[in-house]
Amino acid sequence: MPVYREKLWPTPWIYIVSLLLVPSSILVLAPVSMPAGIVTGIVLYLAVVGALSLTAPVVEVLDGRLRAGRAEIELAHTGEAVAAEDAAARAERGTGLDARAFLVIRGWVQPVVRIPITDPADPTPYWLVSSRRPKELAAAINGSRRPE
Repeated sequence: MPVYREKLWPTPWIYIVSLLLVPSSILVLAPVSMPAGIVTGIVLYLAVVGALSLTAPVVEVLDGRLRAGRAEIELAHTGEAVAAEDAAARAERGTGLDARAFLVIRGWVQPVVRIPITDPADPTPYWLVSSRRPKELAAAINGSRRPE
């Protein structure tokens, strides 16, 4: 059983805003065919909802490993994880961001956790991971890390 697990689902407003595809498709295709516009709008909306849902990354701490999206790292190769919210999270994602960092961030999840990488063979200085529960994620990482 994972120490921590979270799926970074899009917020409901993203699904609601995506509904604008339906009237947009109707507007574009109405001169050609109204039924084609309606069907195209519904198909586009379902495709967007499916893509957003299927590509939502999982953040998981399990068996001494951190998995963020498709990437995994042993916690023995990580330093002290730090949670950032509000202004600190904005700085981490913006002006304080290192271009070499590994990112699993989503625009609809503001808080982030910064996980330093201590492996000297790894050129990545840290991972920056979005989380709706950043303090819990940082505590799970810091509590599960096994010293080398």
